Amino acid sequence: MALNTSAAQVLASSTKGAPIWEDITPRWLLKLLPWLPVKAGIFRINQVTRPSEVISEHVEGTRVPDSWADYEANPKEIVLSTVQTVVQIHTRIPDLFNSPHDQLREQLRLAIEAIKERKEDLLINSPSFGLLTVAAERMRLQGTGEPPTPDDMDNLVSLVWKKPGFFLAHPVAIAAFGRECNARGLSLETVEIFGVPFSTWRGIPIVPTDKVPITRGEKKRLLSSILLLRVGEQEQGVVGLHQDGIGSEALPSFNVRLMGIDQSAVARYLVTAYFSIAVLANDAVGVLHGVGV
Repeated sequence: MALNTSAAQVLASSTKGAPIWEDITPRWLLKLLPWLPVKAGIFRINQVTRPSEVISEHVEGTRVPDSWADYEANPKEIVLSTVQTVVQIHTRIPDLFNSPHDQLREQLRLAIEAIKERKEDLLINSPSFGLLTVAAERMRLQGTGEPPTPDDMDNLVSLVWKKPGFFLAHPVAIAAFGRECNARGLSLETVEIFGVPFSTWRGIPIVPTDKVPITRGEKKRLLSSILLLRVGEQEQGVVGLHQDGIGSEALPSFNVRLMGIDQSAVARYLVTAYFSIAVLANDAVGVLHGVGV
């Protein structure tokens, strides 16, 4: 009788992949936002409240006005938010079972992935600084509860018309918009970013994220929102904020600290991220609410 497969596998050495967490997303918002380093955990948005006075097409000898740009006396200050978790690992685990994968590194990697997921969620939904919260009232449009149409998207572009950067929407909202375009015989062009194709409208990328919420409206309709952002400090747009001098180039503003080892030989590591988001000018964010998905 020949050696069978199941018995042979007992003696064989299997190849083991790194641990996978299915809920990890691309987090395009974190990648597409320009990030500014912040000192002392606070960022101040200074605005000009009185523009300089100028004249034009004046005749020779006309007195040129004395002028200056006045600044807001009590500017808005944004304090960086904190996301933390504690990773616990028994000291014998990395001593005995550290091949082929570094057990501590994999535990920390998955903790950091969880923090990044929460980070993107807060950038959109935080009740204190999230984009859906801080968008100016005049920059909000109310949908009809029906799927988003090309007209809806054009109305959003008309609000954020100064160098719009990208739309931000839930994948199902993007799919609903695609169906509306198909029904009208319109085809969406694509653009490649980070080696990935994105649908566009009027040349503006439509970026998917599952962090834009889906709610249930009247008649049990599923509703969502679509955002349009202008980004960058030079454009007076939206910028991400992180603490200067903490973390590395790959993980800015992340900190991992050993908290100690208890009497049960369990090591505890505190993993922290400091961040926030700033809308430098009110017209940098437009939101279309109440689109059917």
